[in-house]
Amino acid sequence: MALPSTEEIIDDLAFFDDWEQRYQYIIDLGKSVPGLPEDKRTADRLVKGCQSSVWLVESYDNNLITFEVDSDAVIVQGLLALVLAAYNNKSPKDILEFDIDGYFEALDLERHITPTRGNGLRAIVSKIQHLAKENS
Repeated sequence: MALPSTEEIIDDLAFFDDWEQRYQYIIDLGKSVPGLPEDKRTADRLVKGCQSSVWLVESYDNNLITFEVDSDAVIVQGLLALVLAAYNNKSPKDILEFDIDGYFEALDLERHITPTRGNGLRAIVSKIQHLAKENS
């Protein structure tokens, strides 16, 4: 299943009345992201700064960066889906120009996740932006 666009995610989340329903939507989004096979869950692919284990694998094709991600926590897998909607299969230039702060604000996300999850989310974004800079 393909992830919805960032605009569709913002619209979908706005449809729900409370954050319990929004969390369930985010968790369901995470279930649509295929996990990584065990051989790709290596220490060098762990994202530093995340409370849960998060693995990030990038590949490049025709100036597009594709990401494979996995986490040992269902809510984090959902947060990864939100990030993938913004960054997956994009050029380094598109990744660096995307207003991730505006996206997170539109989702009203950071007020509703724990500070450690917020820090982990920032670590994932930082890692992806770093990879985009290296390849731009």
